[in-house]
Formats: sequence, structure tokens, C-alpha cells
Amino acid sequence: MKPFSLLIIDDEPQMRKLIRTFLERDGYEVHEATDGIDALAKVESLQPHLCIVDVMMPYMDGFAFAKEMMKRSAKIPLIFLSAKGEEWDKIEGLKLGGDDYIVKPFMPGELMARVEAVLRRSYQEANTTQLLKVGPLVIDHIAHTAKVDGVSLSLTLKEFGILETLAKNEGRVYSREQLLTIVWGEQHQSTDRTVDTHIKTLRLKMGDSGSLIETVWGIGYKFEVK
Repeated sequence: MKPFSLLIIDDEPQMRKLIRTFLERDGYEVHEATDGIDALAKVESLQPHLCIVDVMMPYMDGFAFAKEMMKRSAKIPLIFLSAKGEEWDKIEGLKLGGDDYIVKPFMPGELMARVEAVLRRSYQEANTTQLLKVGPLVIDHIAHTAKVDGVSLSLTLKEFGILETLAKNEGRVYSREQLLTIVWGEQHQSTDRTVDTHIKTLRLKMGDSGSLIETVWGIGYKFEVK
């Protein structure tokens, strides 16, 4: 499957470089723009799946860029970045079509988890009409069922969420925090140990195929068919 294309819009080269490094590590296709005017041209040509937009920029700031996007009826998900954490700014960003608002400074892992969550919310409907088949595993998103070698698995909601997330991104490594944010939600209060427990149970239910869920030591988990 072609990777998601993301556009970073920020006038600070070091910030763009930092964000780009972590996005590309997670397998995304990444492009850059230095301000809102530059970004509008690149949105037209690149048609990115998501824009990560700094609020404070010269020439055309992030909010002005979002307003122009609304005029053009360009329905591309937006994540705002800002050093300003006032409630008014967050509300303004969301009113302008923003899907999330992150205050600087932030941890790279937080941004990656937010990016994953926004993409999942925005594009999951496009993937709900087909069966997902990876090796011996078949997942039906609409029916909320999973089978291994034709045998149905009795999974909890969270187990299904973990398995679907890993399987539809075969080979990609997810940290425990990313899985918590995607499956439990952004406001979760669970710990890394919760993910480990669910993975252990999931592997048991999958029998011999449980080995398809691999532990990547020091990072997290991935699903891979050899």
C-alpha cells in the first residue's frame, strides 16, 4: 500500500527537519513548505493526506492558510503546531477545520501518535469495504471479525483494534504509546503494561500464528509474515 503523504508547513528549518526525521522513520512520505503561501501551491500539486501546520509564520500564518483551504473546499486534515497554548487559540484552530492542536515544545512520540490517530479517523472509512488479508489472517472491519486459517478468533474490542492496526501496516513497528493512543484513544490512562498483556493474550488466541506479532525490543511490536 502506498504510504501516506504528509506536508510539514513551518518557517523554522530545524523544526521541519526534526519532524521529517521521525515521520520518515515511521514510513511516511514527507514534503515541506516554509509558509502558508508556499504550502497552498504544494497542496495543489502534491495532494497530501495530512498537513502539519505551524500557527506563527510570516507572509501567511497557519490560521490564514486554514481559512484559504476552507475557501477552496480542500478537505485535507490539519494538525496545528503552536508555542501558544491558550484555550482561545485551540478553539480557533479547531473552528478553522483543524483536527488536532499540539503545543510546542512536544515529544516526538506524542506527535507521531497524534498523526496516526488523525489519519486513522480521516481515512478509515475508505478501507472499510474490503477484507484485509495478510498471510493466514483475514480481518473484516465492518463485521468486526478476524480469522486465522479460516478459524474465527474470539477477540475483545481492544485485542481486535491492536491486531487490525498491526496487520494493516505489516512490517511497521508501533510503540506501546502509539498503540494506546490509536486503540484506547488520546485521553487514555493506561500503561505500557496494558499493551503487553493484550499482546500476550492475542498471541495465545492466534495459536501458532501468534508468532506473526513480533516484539521489537526497546521499541514495541509489529506484524510480519515471513
